[in-house]
Amino acid sequence: MEKCKKISLFLSGNTSIIIICIAIFTFFFPSTFKWVRGNTQLFILFMIMFTMGLTMTIQEFKKLAENPTDVCIGAVAHYTIMPLLAFSVTKIFHLPDPIALGLILVGCCPSGLASDIMAFLCHGDVPFAVGTTTISTLFSPFLTPILVLYLAGAIVNIPAQAMFITIIETVISPVILGLIINYFYQHNSKFHAVQKMMPGISVIGFAFIVGGVVALQGSNFFVSGLIILGAVILHNCGGYALGYIVGHAVHMNTAKKRTITLEVGMQNAGLATGLAMAHFAAIPEAALVAAVACVWHSISGTLLADYFAKKDAKSTVDNTIIAGQISK
Repeated sequence: MEKCKKISLFLSGNTSIIIICIAIFTFFFPSTFKWVRGNTQLFILFMIMFTMGLTMTIQEFKKLAENPTDVCIGAVAHYTIMPLLAFSVTKIFHLPDPIALGLILVGCCPSGLASDIMAFLCHGDVPFAVGTTTISTLFSPFLTPILVLYLAGAIVNIPAQAMFITIIETVISPVILGLIINYFYQHNSKFHAVQKMMPGISVIGFAFIVGGVVALQGSNFFVSGLIILGAVILHNCGGYALGYIVGHAVHMNTAKKRTITLEVGMQNAGLATGLAMAHFAAIPEAALVAAVACVWHSISGTLLADYFAKKDAKSTVDNTIIAGQISK
């Protein structure tokens, strides 16, 4: 069990590298992950969200209820900034409709587990991160289809009701199931050990989803890959910048400003990929945008978290030096 926990820690700490390696490997050996499609892909997404539910507790919800202001700010910022920013990018740069659909789909999804992991790594406010992810996830069955319908309805027919059902089945149901199991086994030491392995399992699940999309659509990357990559980077980095501005505007402390930056900028691109494959199979570029977002968000989130962590380390060293000089 101890080895499993160490493996999980390694996987969660090297998310971007693992996903990049899977994407590159699958590009050259696509048959490896061609089995990740359709219901199999949705089942993997189910398991990812189940791991999220297993790590949540009733006590966390009680804390959110006691002080919901910051979490509400984070969730509202997420569901306003990212969808509108995605729509703006598609219009300003006149993106082709299939790519525009994919970017809007990514922008309308909730934040994911990856942002919570990054918040932990950069000394952010983890309860705030988990709370924002939880609230944005619980509202996703309603907000994601509605926002996609409103922003991309002119591009393609949006099956909002079918998307609602898919999100209930693959996001809300596994989270609730995990939460129930957590409630009954919260005092079991063996269960706590299992919980610590969940981040690693989530990383493996995301890697499988990315591998599945690359296996099916990787050959199309060089057709419009640079456009897709540029749009995803601009959308993601714009989300980080605007998220930080919101945190600064409402006078959050440093830890919370870092957290809202990550919570706003990072999307559950795995969900976007699953929705694209399930409901827009005739538009493969949409799933390709989501797959690129899976990879890029992991890279940028890791780099940003590392920057914040190193900034803390440098500040600690500088303060130690100053203290030493004063004592002399």
